Amino acid sequence: MTPDPLSKLDISEFRPAWWLPNGHSQTLWRKVAGTSSVSHRRQRVELSDRDFIDLDWCEEVDVENSEDIVLVVHGLCGCSESSYVQALQSLLATHAVASVAMNLRGCSGEVNRKARTYHSGVSDDLGEIIAILHDQHKTKNLIVVAYSLGANVLLKWLGEAGNQSMVEKAIAVSTPFILQLCSQSLQSGFSRLYGRYFTRRLVSDLQNKIKHFERVRDEEQLQTLLALGNSDRISNVWEFDERVTAPLHGFSGAEDYYGQCSSIGFLSSIETRTLLIQSSDDPMIPPAALPTAAQLSPAIEYELLDKGGHVGFVNAQTNPWLEHRILRFVQSD
Repeated sequence: MTPDPLSKLDISEFRPAWWLPNGHSQTLWRKVAGTSSVSHRRQRVELSDRDFIDLDWCEEVDVENSEDIVLVVHGLCGCSESSYVQALQSLLATHAVASVAMNLRGCSGEVNRKARTYHSGVSDDLGEIIAILHDQHKTKNLIVVAYSLGANVLLKWLGEAGNQSMVEKAIAVSTPFILQLCSQSLQSGFSRLYGRYFTRRLVSDLQNKIKHFERVRDEEQLQTLLALGNSDRISNVWEFDERVTAPLHGFSGAEDYYGQCSSIGFLSSIETRTLLIQSSDDPMIPPAALPTAAQLSPAIEYELLDKGGHVGFVNAQTNPWLEHRILRFVQSD
């Protein structure tokens, strides 16, 4: 593996904007500030279990004229319209790099067909999409960039795939490597605000899905969701994972789900060249949830910044640091 010669330079260049001095401000600004947007062309992919996933291609780049295809995977309660996805696709477009954003199940604006949905360990869904893109674009280099929950999914899949990943390079940003610790962090201090936001969104999506299956009279899927019980009183992410995510996807409980799906256990098996970007002041990922050097495979480059928040890394310069760091890794030899 050839190390990226820009790695140390890029870390030294990052300076958080003076008005965003800590992890919370970095995290929130990324959410509310907005960004450049791109036009999308949607591709619906039919999955092996008869559900579907929607991919949104950046229309500004002709795939045939690009050597690389960058697959972008969003985080919890995100989608292809999320600001960090749009910001990356916009920058890639200015450099004539083709990109496609993957909407995880139920995140594309249309309720998916199955009761099951997305979660932090859906590496089978990601693997199916990667295989389809690889088959459809055999002459292209496939690169995957994923954020937060999506980053955990990506690293889990890379570890499972080993040297059969079909991916040229991968970048994971703000990964919750140990899911149980990250879930617990969302129940304390200021971070409870993020936990409440995610919980409201997850419960709302579940209740909307139940109403959808009632309207279309899909009794099989409806009864699967109703069997989970009343979700009105779910108050945090751990409770949602204990009562919904785990039983819906074959885990015995939240701890079992967290244990089987945390990417920390897959890092040593990764053989694809991979860049990890994290910050020490991430309000959703406590220091105890970060990997040690001994847990990383030789294929991994790990950049742990002092500042940056969760999917933040907002600097004061015109060129956004995070997107340019990703671009440089995409274009590096």
